[in-house]
Amino acid sequence: MPLTGLPAPHPAQFDAGPYTESVILRMPHVWRARGLVALALWACAAGPLAQTSAPPPAVATPAADEVARRVQARYDTVGDFEGQFTQTYEGGVLRTKTTERGTVVIKRPGRMRWVYTSPERKEFVSNGVKVYAYFPADRQVLVSNAPTGADTTPALFLTGQANLARDFVASAMAVPGAAPGLLGLKLVARKPDPDFEWLAIAVDPVTFQIRQLVALDRQGGRSSFTFTNLKENQRPPDTLFEFRIPKGVDVVPQ
Repeated sequence: MPLTGLPAPHPAQFDAGPYTESVILRMPHVWRARGLVALALWACAAGPLAQTSAPPPAVATPAADEVARRVQARYDTVGDFEGQFTQTYEGGVLRTKTTERGTVVIKRPGRMRWVYTSPERKEFVSNGVKVYAYFPADRQVLVSNAPTGADTTPALFLTGQANLARDFVASAMAVPGAAPGLLGLKLVARKPDPDFEWLAIAVDPVTFQIRQLVALDRQGGRSSFTFTNLKENQRPPDTLFEFRIPKGVDVVPQ
């Protein structure tokens, strides 16, 4: 989280940021590349989101700060995860609503491979040093540095240098679309983030697994990630996160 870039009659460029920007607009079904990468990185850092299941049993509701602490503790034990995802995006500059699907493999710290397969193929890959955003239909690869200690708080969380409880202000929230019985948490970075107003998670009150990730970007767009068929600690090889730039594509440094 989580988390597109589209062709339009005329490509549009956005201001470059610390680790990814520049978008090709392609019909109203794509999100801007920087926002997608930032959310994907944050979701990578947050750890696996639990797949949908029956509502959890009723338990006493802990304070928001305590929920954040327990979620952090839960995902400190997860080294990697993989599965399938569905991303929905609504609003933003183009006032669109889209649904995309694909597969994801995450290995902390900093490695990720998101492959969108429907309705259009694209890839977001990071080896922990560089981030590659590949849009085959445009024959273009955006290349940027992976987040460092000088970047935004969500990026720090990705690299293991930040902490969910320490670096975000947490408050209770009814997360849009969350299943009944889940605990909702709104997260605002203590250090202002250039991409997102806030992030929200819905967590199981017993296991503190994340069931849903939602984000509001600064263009007014809302993205939501749900995950299925998740597997944890499978130890994927580091070579899976090395991106080979295809021949004949434009490489755009960020």
